[in-house]
Amino acid sequence: MSVRVERVYEAPDGGVRVLVDRLWPRGLKKEDAHLDRWAKEIAPSTELRQWFHGPQSEYGEFARRYRTELDAPQVQQELAELRELAQNGDLVLLTAVKEPSHSHVNVLLERLEQVD
Repeated sequence: MSVRVERVYEAPDGGVRVLVDRLWPRGLKKEDAHLDRWAKEIAPSTELRQWFHGPQSEYGEFARRYRTELDAPQVQQELAELRELAQNGDLVLLTAVKEPSHSHVNVLLERLEQVD
């Protein structure tokens, strides 16, 4: 399985490019994004995202809550499709966050790499 994370603002470097943010990246025109897919349903819920950016947030708790959201049946189908893309070639998870290792993308990457 080949999965990597890139910021959506970077130039395309091969692979199937999937945006995994719920909101469209600020300042980026859709035609400039070079996306193959926008998987916003797999991103954290609006409520969780807002909580994480609030004063009481803590990354460990955010990751725990997001993992719970990833267990939802409607998200499982999206995870399965992303795993299939990764098994058939390079999968690039795109995000607009400045620090992907401290965001939902890191949790998502871990979940994708888990063997069911």
